[in-house]
Amino acid sequence: MLTVLLSSPRVAPGLLTWQAWSALRAADRILVGAAEHPLITSLAAAGVVPAVVDALSSADGAALAAFLSSFASSAEGPVAWLAPQGSAADPLLLGSLSVPYQVLDGSPDLPGAHLLDLVSIMDKLRVSCPWDREQTHSSLLPYLLEEAYEAAETIETGDLAALREEIGDVMFQAFFHARIAAERPVSEGGFTIDDVADTLAAKLVRRHPHVFGSVSVSSAADVNANWEEIKKAERAAKVKAARPVGSPLAASPDGEAAGVPSALDGVSFGQPARSLAAQLQRRAARAGITVPAVSARPTDDAGAADALALTAEDVGNELMALVARAREAGIDPELELRAAARRFADSVHERERAADSVDVTGAADPAQGP
Repeated sequence: MLTVLLSSPRVAPGLLTWQAWSALRAADRILVGAAEHPLITSLAAAGVVPAVVDALSSADGAALAAFLSSFASSAEGPVAWLAPQGSAADPLLLGSLSVPYQVLDGSPDLPGAHLLDLVSIMDKLRVSCPWDREQTHSSLLPYLLEEAYEAAETIETGDLAALREEIGDVMFQAFFHARIAAERPVSEGGFTIDDVADTLAAKLVRRHPHVFGSVSVSSAADVNANWEEIKKAERAAKVKAARPVGSPLAASPDGEAAGVPSALDGVSFGQPARSLAAQLQRRAARAGITVPAVSARPTDDAGAADALALTAEDVGNELMALVARAREAGIDPELELRAAARRFADSVHERERAADSVDVTGAADPAQGP
């Protein structure tokens, strides 16, 4: 019997499965193709000494199969071969073996372990590639957006096979930014990819108390409600941490009072106007803030009924038609929708200020009116 033992470079040498150790201890001979194989030291410390056969390191699949088959057939007991670390079972090798064999994955990776390869590759690129070495957060920004849009396109077109690669491109941007940030001290906003993972893991646990805590939910709507309450508390905590105790509130650039939490906190105004408008409306609605939509033209009852009957295709067609009219009038629809989104945000802030002026007894500030 020949045992082909696979092992992972992402697992510490010697951390093998019970089946792997059993096969090694039962083997009459253990073969390895290079003296540098990481498992040799650990095996020798356990009293299991492999025999180094240099010819195994350079043989192709067929030649290696012939050698292993000949050796195993002449041996008095089981034979084990330590495949090069990180290699997979070679179909050519296995198909050419003329003796009974088994393939054991001696140190299987945990889910996500292959991300360690990306860390190593990113480190090498940052040091050895002239282009990668010159990049900054700002220079990479166009690629971050571009890769996200390309991933979105594969989902929209249903090309799920291509999504695997596109998601990888998005992931590469995250690793690249973290690698650049790791070159700065923590006092200057530096962080590592592990810091990113820790922050994300903590956020996911914190925002899913119905999974990791004792909170009970009965529907996705309950999950959303909890999510909004948790984010509201997080925003308030950030504001409190950023404002020194006893300091007066300063006016922010957009006229809002700094230190006053808002349902719109954290919304990126740098995103495309359509997604910005949708996120602002969604945030306001979840917070129970109603801001009437401003229409350029009044609609009659029939028009309102037609709007209620709109389909997704209708909405897309109307948006295309509106863009066409704006283009003919020399108006940039992206800029104007962005301006409208900011006006909407101002209206939300006004409602929040009005609500904030009501004291705990429910009495309104006289200056605010009824």
